[in-house]
Amino acid sequence: MSEAPSAPGAQVRSRGKSASEQPCYGALDLGTNNCRLLIASPAGSGFRVVEAYSRIVRLGEGLSQSGRLSEAAMDRALAALKVSAEKVRRRRVVRLKAIATQACRMADNGQAFVDRVAEETGLKLQIITPREEAQLSVAGCLNLLDRSAAAALVVDVGGGSTELSWVDLSDEGFDGDPGRLAPGQLPIRAWLSVPIGVVTLAERFPEGEVATEGWFRQMVETVKAEIAAFRRADPMRELFEADRAHLIGTSGAITSLAGMHLGLRRYDRARVDGIWMSRQECDAAAGRLLALSARERAEQPCIGPDRADLVLAGAAILQAVQELWPCSRVRVADRGLREGILMSMMSERGGRRRRRRRRGPRRAAAA
Repeated sequence: MSEAPSAPGAQVRSRGKSASEQPCYGALDLGTNNCRLLIASPAGSGFRVVEAYSRIVRLGEGLSQSGRLSEAAMDRALAALKVSAEKVRRRRVVRLKAIATQACRMADNGQAFVDRVAEETGLKLQIITPREEAQLSVAGCLNLLDRSAAAALVVDVGGGSTELSWVDLSDEGFDGDPGRLAPGQLPIRAWLSVPIGVVTLAERFPEGEVATEGWFRQMVETVKAEIAAFRRADPMRELFEADRAHLIGTSGAITSLAGMHLGLRRYDRARVDGIWMSRQECDAAAGRLLALSARERAEQPCIGPDRADLVLAGAAILQAVQELWPCSRVRVADRGLREGILMSMMSERGGRRRRRRRRGPRRAAAA
């Protein structure tokens, strides 16, 4: 999928120095299914994207059965990480945060793989906790929160896990510049990490020759059983029942659903990121996908062969959430962890500069 040249809500041109003179920051996210890199420079209260890279590596392929990362999967991920490392060096990134998520958390050899990555690429991956993952996902979607609503549920559908974060939009912290809030300061009232993502769900429920409604419902009910037992978000339920809340869905599967809904002949991030879909439109897009064969799904320009066997699992996860936490509106996000990492690093940079100014006229060090 193509990447937009700049982050929505951020300024394309920064004040003072030109974009080429601004320091570059890097965010790398090695997930269960994808390896994604985003390099950006500060621009006002946001950032300008300098370079973006994404490759499907399926690091978690077979992990749910074996408990280990396979040699083939690690080789695929390493190839993408070597490309990423070269881009980081070429762009002279002054600060990089590289994270690994569910696959490396879950695998018996996850830490050994991280050590191998450091040795072969120079990249030092940090295996983050599910809580950190949820916080960073919300931070990456801040510009898409509808402040006229009372609450939002951010749903980050990954390859090996799904993070759900219930956000209080009436919190006074949003009255200033929410982009300056560190991820840990965001008004997330409850969060849940479910160890089910598109890869693990698709492996648990192989499609067979024909995708059937019964097979799809099995996936939906499995996800619902995991989420329904979680009760810490119950104090916010009345806001959802009164339709004073909305969903934000971030994942390749959800953006693929949006591309189907829009009837795009080729994926266009600028048209997908930030669009609103009704509950009925989400259900209709999932129904159209279910009516297609695996080959027909692979031929869809917003899906392709790499996602053809995963997109219905993503649709099932989204539907499970919608049935348990009904909202009339879903906002689609082609953004997430990487953007959250960048905003986090840049908010830290801004905080350090403000503290230095308060101490006196001493010259500020580089971020």
